[in-house]
Amino acid sequence: MTLSNGLIFLSSVSFFFYGMSYFFSPNMKSEFKRFHLEKFGLLTATLEVCGSLGLVVGVWIPPFLVLSSAGLACLMFFALVFRIKHRDPFLSCLPALFFLLLNTYLLRLSISI
Repeated sequence: MTLSNGLIFLSSVSFFFYGMSYFFSPNMKSEFKRFHLEKFGLLTATLEVCGSLGLVVGVWIPPFLVLSSAGLACLMFFALVFRIKHRDPFLSCLPALFFLLLNTYLLRLSISI
């Protein structure tokens, strides 16, 4: 497994489980309520799961990697913006920042393929 495939796998698994947790965890729904984004919860979870699957498919079909990594990076950008806007502690912002940077890196890699 190459480093890039390992990073794709890390991002894919993380987003798959994070997106699926919306359907099973009341904590996830309460996070969307806290940010006054209840109406976007289902959409966000669906996009995370689809993005995670797109990353995996993108290993073999590069346009999927481009779209999925760009979409997930956008989701994490807005997640970071909302966390900063609500003055969340820095440690709470780190996962969004990490996955923003990771998916931006994957996007950069996928464009150069």
